[in-house]
Amino acid sequence: MIEIAHAEPEYDDTAIRFLEALWGEGYLSPGGPDEVDRVVEGLPLQGKTILDIGCGSGGITLHLVASHGAASAIGFDVERPVVEAARRRAEAQGLAERASFVQAPPGRLPFTDASFDVVFSKDALLHVPDKDALFAEIFRVLKPGGVFAASNWMIAHDGEPSPQMKAYVAAEGLSFAMASPARYVDAMRGAGFRDVGARDRNPWYREVAREELARLKGPLYGAVAAVVGAAYVDKNIRTWEAMQKVLDSGEHRPTHLRGWKPVG
Repeated sequence: MIEIAHAEPEYDDTAIRFLEALWGEGYLSPGGPDEVDRVVEGLPLQGKTILDIGCGSGGITLHLVASHGAASAIGFDVERPVVEAARRRAEAQGLAERASFVQAPPGRLPFTDASFDVVFSKDALLHVPDKDALFAEIFRVLKPGGVFAASNWMIAHDGEPSPQMKAYVAAEGLSFAMASPARYVDAMRGAGFRDVGARDRNPWYREVAREELARLKGPLYGAVAAVVGAAYVDKNIRTWEAMQKVLDSGEHRPTHLRGWKPVG
């Protein structure tokens, strides 16, 4: 059974408004549609059925349908506020017939075996402590021959985090259960995935985060503070400052993952 460290909503309406102001409407993780495109680069998604785990407020799920030609996509999240926002966004964009959203508590994924051609996730799996159970579930809901493609925030090593990483995680105040790329790869292989690959994205996000921090301190500050309050922006500036230290040290390692479920 998949468990997350904290089942209460962590991404409430204030968090949604803040992150979308920084990363774009419908996006609660960095890079917007361009980074999503890099995660699925080279994969034929036309006419496929897709599950987006940790869909947030729906931008990615809708992008996979509207821009990549998926036949249908289901966004799944354990948090009700983001799923409600995603459903509203799908209706507003006229995509509700091809993109739907499911909210359910942590545990077994609420889908039957071999339901999806593709399972996607963007910077959400770090909330799940049990990586082996996680990938067993992802493997279960994939069709034979299906592919898992994701981006996730990771730590460079397993074991005791540095004081700087502990300070960053504490500043986030979220249920992070970070693990190394090697740990993720081992869990994927243990679940049965083949041709597993990992692609380091620290060099990219290290510079993007620096730009995000500059925007928060400068041109975005007034507009975002008017929406969520100056204290909330100030807290996140401190969080970004703490994050920049572990990005620059290399301990914080955003990484792309990909693997296939064998046929037969």
